[in-house]
Amino acid sequence: MAFFVYFVTISFFAYHLIRLILWAALDSDVELFVLSKLGKPVSSLRGKVVWITGASSGIGRDLAIALARNGVKLCISARNISELLKVKQACIAQSNGSLGPNDVYVLEMDMLHVNHHNDYFNMVLDHFKTVDVLVNNAGRSQRADWGSINIKVDRELFELDVFAVVNLSRVALDFFVRNSMKGHLVVTSSTAGLIGAPNSGTYTGAKHALHGYFEALRNESPNVNITLFCPGPTATNFLQECFTDTPGAKYNQRVQPTDRRMTSERCGDLYALAIANKTHLSWVGTFPINFLLYIGLYYPNLKRVLLKIVGMERLQRVRDSR
Repeated sequence: MAFFVYFVTISFFAYHLIRLILWAALDSDVELFVLSKLGKPVSSLRGKVVWITGASSGIGRDLAIALARNGVKLCISARNISELLKVKQACIAQSNGSLGPNDVYVLEMDMLHVNHHNDYFNMVLDHFKTVDVLVNNAGRSQRADWGSINIKVDRELFELDVFAVVNLSRVALDFFVRNSMKGHLVVTSSTAGLIGAPNSGTYTGAKHALHGYFEALRNESPNVNITLFCPGPTATNFLQECFTDTPGAKYNQRVQPTDRRMTSERCGDLYALAIANKTHLSWVGTFPINFLLYIGLYYPNLKRVLLKIVGMERLQRVRDSR
């Protein structure tokens, strides 16, 4: 009996040690890594209609290109029409002839115009007749000390990053239900939606809110697929558009070449893979992001000890990819 207990204990710790090593070495969670080898390829989405909001730059742009490369029909929307047209050309060029001009629909759209979400959705339906996957990617991050944030900033960020996403998703959900479709709702969350990120209090709260909304929907409506995708620090222009602590102000900083961030292209490829395999929750990031996430999610008590050892200054450097 004692030997059996000893064997089980050693096996338990060996299992978690192996998982910890994998988390530290990989640039995605273990499930997504396994799916990259054994799961459905992105090409399984060929011919589907995927609508990506916030597609004019960054992760949205590179997700669109990754999907176009595999013959996926696209609606790409954002406020910047000139950049969207560039993304459209890039998608067609990367599609190896599988997509024509009518297969990539450009939609000028402001997510904050929630009263027009039904109109936007109908415009996509007029063009493609259907929507198979809605990717809620539009949003902005934040850099601000928690105690100095004006409450108006909290409201503005939640309007864009949470309420606009929820409203458009409800429009899509209504379409899926009315047409007896097994639709797919996808949300760009963040590693800040899994553990508290310093210097981004409102943004962290918004991402946690999204997880609450969509996990509740998953329990209510098993007939809709829901994917929450959580990227860590990524090399995009997001810092320029970040909210601060002051209404109307932007952080207006640039990502530095020396920052340790995942490339936007790699993030787009992994995102496309998560969508193809309809994962419930996926996260990606460079070391030590995955290591910290593993500890934070599976060993919360150990996380508190680790944070005391690491200290807030070092954690902040990790947050800023330095």
